[in-house]
Parts: sequence; structure tokens; C-alpha cells
Amino acid sequence: MAKAAQRLLNASTLCAIATVAPDGGAYINTAYFAWSPELDLVWLSDPRAKHSRNVHADGRVAVAVYDSSQSWGKPDRGIQLFGSAREADGVDADDAERVYANRFPEYRERGLSGYRFFVFHPSRLKLFDERELGDGRFVSARVDDSGRLSWEGTEIYRSGP
Repeated sequence: MAKAAQRLLNASTLCAIATVAPDGGAYINTAYFAWSPELDLVWLSDPRAKHSRNVHADGRVAVAVYDSSQSWGKPDRGIQLFGSAREADGVDADDAERVYANRFPEYRERGLSGYRFFVFHPSRLKLFDERELGDGRFVSARVDDSGRLSWEGTEIYRSGP
């Protein structure tokens, strides 16, 4: 499971970040992300952006990562992560910057001094990789603080009777 999750996180540099607005409404944003061995995801964002304000207000976040070059009807793969996020500060910001710079070293040349790093730690994930797991199989797992996965369940969806 852990190797599959790592492959899926490497499949794309973009993620979709879903947050909860103060009025309870859903909001989604796309961002470039990097990830740590503990499965923490890191992105760089303007702290005034709506999704950043939502993280500050609530912290609950869901993230989806998938390879957008997949073709309909072929084996699919992707990962969904559920947990909480926060703006990184102090040593955490230094650690987040290292993780992000490892994946995107050129980001430093962009003049993004007004942006901040955000760190998302999943408590659960759901992955699907039809080549590895079979058609229509979604595997769910709990994620501990060190990034270790514990199987939670498997859902199988079939289109026929």
C-alpha cells in the first residue's frame, strides 16, 4: 500500500485541494505540491487566497492527486487524502521549504516572497490503481503521524450484475 501511495503521489505535480469555507461551503483549488516520507503534502500559496483563508479558519482538507493524461477506458489510478492543513511557521516552514525545493528547485527564482508554505497531514487515504489492484478497487487506509499506513477496507465497484 505504501509503495502504491508513493507512486500515485509521484504521478502528478498538481493536486486539487478541497477546503471548507466559514459558511460551510466547499471550495477547491489546484496547486503544485511536494510530499514528505511521512506523506505530508506541501504547497506554496498566497495566505490571502480563499483556500488559504479556509485552512486558517477550519483546517479540514481533502486532496486528490491523479495523472490527468489518463485515457477513458484504460486502467486508471489516483489517490485521495483526507486530513488537516496549516500554514507552516518557524522550523516547520524550513522543513516544508526543503521538501518543496527538492521537487521544484526553480521555485526560488520566481519571487514569491509573499507566499507561504502550507502543510497537509492526512489521517486517511483512499487509493486506486487498476493495474496494481484490479478494476474498480478502492483501498482505504489510516495514516499515522509517521506516515505508516494501516489497511481500513476495500471497496469494489462493478458496472454489471
